[in-house]
Amino acid sequence: MRLTDLTHPLAITMWDFSWLERRWIGGGFEDWGRALDELRERGYDAVRIDAFPHLLATDPDREWDLVPVWTEHDWGAPAPVRVQSIRSALIEFIGACRDRDLKVGLSSWYREDTADVRMRYNTPMLQADCWIATLDTIVGAGLGDQILYVDLANEWPISLFNPFAYSDGVAAETVSRAALGPWMDEAIGAVRSKHPDFDYCFSFATELTTLAEQDLKSFDLLEPHLWMTTLETSDFYDRIGYDLASSHNDRNSYLQLQHASAEYNRDPSHWQQALADSIHHTAAWSRDTGVPLITTECWSIVNWKDWPGLDWTWVKDLGLFGVQVAAQTGRWSAIASSNFCAPQFRGMWSDVTWHQQVTEVIHQAALPTT
Repeated sequence: MRLTDLTHPLAITMWDFSWLERRWIGGGFEDWGRALDELRERGYDAVRIDAFPHLLATDPDREWDLVPVWTEHDWGAPAPVRVQSIRSALIEFIGACRDRDLKVGLSSWYREDTADVRMRYNTPMLQADCWIATLDTIVGAGLGDQILYVDLANEWPISLFNPFAYSDGVAAETVSRAALGPWMDEAIGAVRSKHPDFDYCFSFATELTTLAEQDLKSFDLLEPHLWMTTLETSDFYDRIGYDLASSHNDRNSYLQLQHASAEYNRDPSHWQQALADSIHHTAAWSRDTGVPLITTECWSIVNWKDWPGLDWTWVKDLGLFGVQVAAQTGRWSAIASSNFCAPQFRGMWSDVTWHQQVTEVIHQAALPTT
């Protein structure tokens, strides 16, 4: 399908690599059918997942031993985990989405396995090849109509997820995306030439204030990840003494996050205005270029979980606010409520009424027009 086929904006969530990794009892995804039924109950129409394209292209039928990307956050497994055949898992999961009329956005965090095979896909054409193999598999199984869009790389070019793009594996923190413009064009062009019936992009979480200066001509959509806390002009983390970069394996980082709700509640209108300004700035770029938007990671804070001293109230309040502002712009084809709309985040997942309120706002919005 294409985004132009939509009749209203979709309510979408992000299940990243958790859908495949968190299959232990209590992990949230031990029963895909139940998780998807509950997603439907909350009013959602689509889910963005990691398709593990590099693993599928390397060997679609073997099991893989994955290294944890972090130990402290609740996306994915916090310890080494073995996952099943990527081909069989994708076909089963997307088939279960089809049975429930849920569309699927494909992405990749390029998860590290014990042999780190992702580092083999270190050119635009090699990256394209793994996506072509993945889409061949999905289309060959008769599931192509379930695919909403294809994001070739999560939060490009952050090296945590995209180390293969750099000779030293870590340079992404200092390299501007402009230097990788030709990479994006070549990769998207190669995949599109084999599978022209999908919409393509790379998702972004950085350099969002300079979109007008970036060459994104090959994009069918833009997926910006917009949080109040990580806006390039936000000092929220500084105020609470939080270091996002070092938080992934530092349990003490969640002690710092215990100060977040109090900081937000000191002046909610200030933080809401900062988020609204960013949403409107992004919408203006979309309006000027005619490129629609989809956001699946968003609004309040990047890291949060069910943990002592962490209250979901402000996260949900700012989540609803962000959805309302984005919906009013008429530039989003799909909108998320947050990056915590998944069964392992029980404090948010359990509030069915809140999710239904948010998804109703999304469904009532206008679709982008060129």
